[in-house]
Amino acid sequence: MKNLLKSWALLLIAIATLFSACNKKLEEYNPSNLTATTVYTKAVGFETLVNAAYTYTRFWYGKEEGYLASEMGTDIWTSGTGDPYPMFTQYINLQGTADPLPLLWNNLYAGVNLCNTGIAQIAAVTDYTATQKLNREAELRFLRAFYYWHIVETWGGVNFTTQPTAGANTEANKTPVETFYKQIFEDLTFAVANLTPATTDYGRATVPVAKAFLARMYLTRGMNAEAFNMADDVIKNYGYVLQPKYSDLWNMGNLKNKEVIWAIDYSTNLANNDLTSATYPNGHYRGSNNGHLLYLMVYDQVNSSLLIRDIPNGRPFNRYMPTLAYLNMFDQQNDSRYAGSFQSVWYANKAGTYNGNAVKVGDTVCYTPNATIPAASQSNKYVTYDLAKVYASNGVPIQRKFYVSLSKFKDSTRASVAEAQSARDVFVIRLAEMYLIAAEAKLNLGDAGTAATYINVLRTRAAKTGRTAEMQITPAQVTLDFILDERARELGGEQLRWFDLKRTGKLASRIQAMNPDAAANFKPYELVRPIPQGQIDAVTNKDVFKQNPGYN
Repeated sequence: MKNLLKSWALLLIAIATLFSACNKKLEEYNPSNLTATTVYTKAVGFETLVNAAYTYTRFWYGKEEGYLASEMGTDIWTSGTGDPYPMFTQYINLQGTADPLPLLWNNLYAGVNLCNTGIAQIAAVTDYTATQKLNREAELRFLRAFYYWHIVETWGGVNFTTQPTAGANTEANKTPVETFYKQIFEDLTFAVANLTPATTDYGRATVPVAKAFLARMYLTRGMNAEAFNMADDVIKNYGYVLQPKYSDLWNMGNLKNKEVIWAIDYSTNLANNDLTSATYPNGHYRGSNNGHLLYLMVYDQVNSSLLIRDIPNGRPFNRYMPTLAYLNMFDQQNDSRYAGSFQSVWYANKAGTYNGNAVKVGDTVCYTPNATIPAASQSNKYVTYDLAKVYASNGVPIQRKFYVSLSKFKDSTRASVAEAQSARDVFVIRLAEMYLIAAEAKLNLGDAGTAATYINVLRTRAAKTGRTAEMQITPAQVTLDFILDERARELGGEQLRWFDLKRTGKLASRIQAMNPDAAANFKPYELVRPIPQGQIDAVTNKDVFKQNPGYN
């Protein structure tokens, strides 16, 4: 799947060049016979359509716009000093004019339209076998369900169609949420029945991928028995296994591991990814995976005589910082996921002095503990930013430059300190989520005992050496809030949090309790995002297709 964007871009250029030539001189000879209506009647052409349908996932997963829509404005993240979008992180005047919205909207709907096109035309492919047709249609139906889920959860009951759109369409519809989900379940049922059980082409949808996403959809719609059964099926029957250590998941040399059910596959050859270029003019302005940039504090501003920006520490955009409430969720004595997720110590990469003390390369320069350390106990050999220097007692950050930083997305394989692109794959669904879905579904069904059993599997993996017993929970401890805390410890930053809080009806209450920045501005109607203003302006049936309630 690594060359999808490149091959798709070249095909688009070929078709565009052909049509440009034909418009200039109608009698011009077309030796390739390549036209928009014939290219998809042969397997070689239809394959480019299916491959291209996957590429729109890259405009959400691993991109700043996708992190904004799926992680920010929740209980676990707030703004660093480098945050340019407080309308998402803190709900400050969130409106349809917000810059990130059009990129998400346009590419999700482009993905849907390409899926619709392929589903409508696959019967005309002359050199597929019947099995191949079913498999490729199943991939397109899975992707359509995947894109429509992001659309309906983000914007609510907006435009919906299963028919391909050719040319300009100036009208849009408002469709009930239930209609979206009816189609999502139909498409995923078809996908489960007709996808291949496995593939050597990493990144393609398979039966367990569709089942895992279907488990998420069942849970989203309150179909708890179905959610448990589907998640349990994926856990037990497809050979997925948890990595021995939580930290193993984030090793750049171990990305394609057996815990990952489905990932967005970013190439180590960055030219094969999605950076805007002459051959891919509709790409992303930053390209590839951006997650490594967004959660890092500006460590290179602590003491530039001892610590300068380097590749191992990453390129810090200082966009997001954890809320105090998020840090308080971790049991640092027993749970390895804190150390496996965050960086709290920065070491000198230049020799020098600090407070009259000699500092060698490798000595500590900055310490940001998840604790409050009495001033008398703080070392004079390095700078300490403990919790008291970062957060007020009510959780509002005192300063937003130096703090505990999410480090699990860092990429030490980047070619230079300035490189913004990362080849890190984005894990969209991994096995740990299936255990958490199974637990939440069982809790909703009144079976806290089974819920605790599934959670304890993850907590056993997360336990520090010799601390397994301390990590086990009892059925009495299992509540919805406990599961949400556990999901934050396990899945923080993995582009699920906003959906989790919305699904459980906890978005407003947990923002109010845990994120004072967002609590000051959040309004109940912000359970859906505003439709991009450009879409509102473009439609001609403005009496039907109106902005979501509450927004200007």
